[in-house]
Amino acid sequence: MSATIRKNNATSDTWTTIHPLTPEDSAAIAALRSMVAGMKGKLEGTAARGPFNSIIEHIAAPQGVTFEADAVGGISGWWARVTNGKGAAVLHLHGGWFNWGTAHAYRNLVGHIASSAGVDAFVPDYRLAPEYPFPAAVKDAEAAYRGLVERGITKIALSGDSAGGNLALVLLSVTGRQPSSGGAAPAGAVAFSPVTDLALTGESFATRAEADPYFTLPQAAGLVRSYLGDADPMNPLASPVYANLAGLPAIRVHVGDDEVLLDDSRRYVERAVAAGVDATLDIWMGMPHGFINGVGNLNAATQALKAIGTFLKRQLTK
Repeated sequence: MSATIRKNNATSDTWTTIHPLTPEDSAAIAALRSMVAGMKGKLEGTAARGPFNSIIEHIAAPQGVTFEADAVGGISGWWARVTNGKGAAVLHLHGGWFNWGTAHAYRNLVGHIASSAGVDAFVPDYRLAPEYPFPAAVKDAEAAYRGLVERGITKIALSGDSAGGNLALVLLSVTGRQPSSGGAAPAGAVAFSPVTDLALTGESFATRAEADPYFTLPQAAGLVRSYLGDADPMNPLASPVYANLAGLPAIRVHVGDDEVLLDDSRRYVERAVAAGVDATLDIWMGMPHGFINGVGNLNAATQALKAIGTFLKRQLTK
């Protein structure tokens, strides 16, 4: 890997933790890169929904978790149930660049999050672009959150991966300042490789262009256009990195070092910390986008899930 790709790994801040690549994970990622080499930049448009969902559906199923279809706040989705408790829950927004993904496909990943946190988790089927462009997904995410509150769930944490990380962080700003009547602001949020800047200005689109095994800037730009239409990419409801972050509850962000979206995570957390938020960033060396999907196969995924489980338990029991 070139020096350009690997620059800026060192950090002197107190809010970033860099995790080294283990030999076992190095071998696993090398095999993954070989397997997906011909796919880079090619998942585009609605035709990619089938292949994308098929990949996500192959995430290892968690033990001790049951699944239940439901509609919360008028938004259909799936529960991953680990307890009989009714007072706390995680609301997970799934990834897929706002164009792909389903709650059913993501249920196993959400089950791992629920198991790690020790609480039930709901993943809604928010509306997808291009059929339903911005802000439909934001409205559906908020409706699901309000629906949880209406059910008497008073402690809610948000989580999301990729585009779902975007929605979770947008929802955190919306609900953190405008909690439902009789409800409460979210207890905190976790984002895995969130897309925080739909203007696509992060330097890592250049510095990680070679390292990222999945995405290219032209591909990302096309998917974002499909979602935003004529909307301003710097609208805080579209790009949480441009929002006023002061006063938000605690946030934890995990990202791979080999992602074009690395700076989306780094810049968001930097701004959150500057605004006085309890926010931290975990960078996992050698990891590509969506490495959390490798739970059961990657040490990094297992460790990240354990860390976010500890965080969510703490936030939901305060």
